[in-house]
Amino acid sequence: MEVLNQFFTELSGLLWGWPMIILLLGTHIYLTIILRFPQRYIFKAVRLSVKRDKDATGDVSQFASLATALAATIGTGNIIGVATAIALGGPGAVLWCWLTGVFGISTKYAEGLLAIKYRKKKPDGKIIGGPMFALEYGLGWKWLAVLFAIFTAIASFGIGNTVQANAIATLTKETYQISPYITGTVVCLMTGAVVLGGVKSIARVCSMLVPFMAFFYVLGCIYIIGVNAAYILPAIKLICVSAFSPQAAGGGFVGTTVMMAARYGIARGLFSNESGLGSAPIVAAAAQTRNPVRQALVSSSGTFWDTVIICAMTGIVIVSSVLAYPDITFDNGAVLTKVAFSKIPVVGTPLLTFGLLTFAFSTILGWCYYGERAVEYLKGRKWVLAYRIIYIAAVFAGSVLNLTIVWNLADCMNALMAIPNLISLLALSGIIVHETRKFLWRGRLDRIEED
Repeated sequence: MEVLNQFFTELSGLLWGWPMIILLLGTHIYLTIILRFPQRYIFKAVRLSVKRDKDATGDVSQFASLATALAATIGTGNIIGVATAIALGGPGAVLWCWLTGVFGISTKYAEGLLAIKYRKKKPDGKIIGGPMFALEYGLGWKWLAVLFAIFTAIASFGIGNTVQANAIATLTKETYQISPYITGTVVCLMTGAVVLGGVKSIARVCSMLVPFMAFFYVLGCIYIIGVNAAYILPAIKLICVSAFSPQAAGGGFVGTTVMMAARYGIARGLFSNESGLGSAPIVAAAAQTRNPVRQALVSSSGTFWDTVIICAMTGIVIVSSVLAYPDITFDNGAVLTKVAFSKIPVVGTPLLTFGLLTFAFSTILGWCYYGERAVEYLKGRKWVLAYRIIYIAAVFAGSVLNLTIVWNLADCMNALMAIPNLISLLALSGIIVHETRKFLWRGRLDRIEED
């Protein structure tokens, strides 16, 4: 087991090294340029996300689709992950993380467009889609589509399931001294109650849970920013300056280099918003939308909320808190986050705990949908129920087991998902531009696409 863990550790480091970062960030920038900066339509995208289009084809509303994608995306990475990037790369990592989110909006847009363009209607009338369909029907590369689906199914048990369940069990044990076996049982039952109902059940719960949990977390961040008001502008200045001149970093921050700030900031941003990973378009394909570009815009708003807003607020909260309390010392990102939220009287620690618990649980729900769609693509509908049962059981296992090797395996699977998805985005970029010109640049967003 030790040898196997070491293998996945080294493989993860290789897969998530500079080549992957360059490939992902390069795709973000390339798509931003050829799509004429779709970021300028972000407020239109936000408005579309809350509009219901009942006459359009799809299984769930655009908002429900977005909420499910955000449920899987917004997680501990937005809280602990940003703090870890700051601990390792200095305050400048926040700017790099934010820039990754800004450019990642283009990639999430492109993923959503292809998801609708190549989705298929099953004999029972339900919709299925995702990068595997773009790879098979858009490029004719079924073998690569199969690989993507395999990597997605495996990844769903890692970063989407067991590691989230373990985070919940660990947090409740440390904070409230609750046995992981009790926590595992409760979370297992809660997961089963939702996922056995299928996509509509998952989407319905996520539509209620995501706005609720994000609202209270952002509210907590705003309070801390208000308390640290005198340090906000110095914090923003420090973030911007140290992204390119780390010598300017001071206070309790560790010494870093520009390369370290960029590496950890970019890597955390990419991992947090999942733009380019290929997961979000799986649920985007189920959205009720009249043409691919409308859903592409809605999908792009997910990266806006996840990284441009939530991750940025987390970064400012942490950097301003370190400046406000220079005696703070830390060894990891989790400590930084706890110290920042502890400054909220009475409710600070419970608010952080609640945020982490709900974020982790919502991730379990969102990734179940991704995994079952991958299994359905590989083996057909008859295997979906078996997958759900195994997935629910894995929640309990994740709550009580040591998951070091699972973390490393999950990192590897996520990287292996990204590679075929990025290939499809780059190879089909001409189609993406064509559809964008047809519906967005010519002002035809309300037009229904003809089959």
